Amino acid sequence: MRFRTRLIVTAILIVVLPMALMVGAMMLVARRIVIPQPLFICICGILFVILIATSILITFWIGQGFFGPIGSLNTAMQQIRDGNFDYQLPGSMSGSGEIGEMARSYEDMRLRLKESAEEKLTREQQNRELISNITHDLKTPITAIKGYSQGLIEGVADTPERQMKYVRTIYNKVSDMDNLINELTLYSSIDNNRIPYNFSRLNVADYFGDCIDEVGTDLENKGIKLDYSNLTPPDTEIVADPEQLKRVINNIVNNSVKYLGREDGTGRIDLRIMDADESIRIEIEDNGKGIAQKDIPSIFDRFYRTDASRGSKTGGSGIGLSIVRKIVEDHGGYIWATSTEGEGTCMHFILRKYRERYDSAADAAAREDEG
Repeated sequence: MRFRTRLIVTAILIVVLPMALMVGAMMLVARRIVIPQPLFICICGILFVILIATSILITFWIGQGFFGPIGSLNTAMQQIRDGNFDYQLPGSMSGSGEIGEMARSYEDMRLRLKESAEEKLTREQQNRELISNITHDLKTPITAIKGYSQGLIEGVADTPERQMKYVRTIYNKVSDMDNLINELTLYSSIDNNRIPYNFSRLNVADYFGDCIDEVGTDLENKGIKLDYSNLTPPDTEIVADPEQLKRVINNIVNNSVKYLGREDGTGRIDLRIMDADESIRIEIEDNGKGIAQKDIPSIFDRFYRTDASRGSKTGGSGIGLSIVRKIVEDHGGYIWATSTEGEGTCMHFILRKYRERYDSAADAAAREDEG
């Protein structure tokens, strides 16, 4: 029952009951009915008991409908204040009326606060993991740079070939540090939902051809074979940010290289571009260690690494693939992975083709961003 109804019933009883008693007394006086004193005393006692009982019942009724729930709500709020977001109000408060509405509002607030607290704990844990990963990933190349630099200073590298090898190793370690810093910068932009995009029309053959030239040189230096095939028509175009799309390719390729595990020179990465009606489908496949089926749904989550010990060995902040997914989705596409342990992993992502009638609005938005 709504609390307003309780108040109305109480007010009626407070007014009607005394008036009924008073009317009864007046009728007795009007009829000049003589009541014996013992009977009069008995009637007065009965009326007094009725008034007291009515007062007690009304007080209990109001208390049960208002003060009890208010007390329960006060207890619940104290639990919330103390950080206990699992405390629930009694089921008797979940009915209709103002109290029921208040109980439902409390439950909504409790669930939102609990979710927020859990997200905060998760974020703090992720930040601790990120700091730990960064510490390792920076310490490893710095130690290597320090060692090779000391070797150059002390003359350990006593031949031009050996000196060039030391210099090349130092350069590669500095590049790794630069890539890590760029990832962290982009991660910060993702966290604030402020990735800078400069969309433009790109010819698929020309753009990916340039990417392959760059990626291929790096893989060749690492002794990894790169196969590239483009099965789309020559005039196929997409709307994309060339810099961010290149980051997608580089992150996926670097992730493949990191976990390739082919020290015998048999490492291979295939990049295929296929026509898919209104879209193009890009596949980047390696012949590395592969990923367990249970881990595949989580590999695009932030800070996720399928094997912590392997991650600490190879390095990596665990945010590379989460950046990839964010960029692909911001381009209106989607990404997924297939893998077989011991055989390799294939990353697939879809990008929509450029169509004049479909993409005019996107071009206008891009021009506005540039302005």
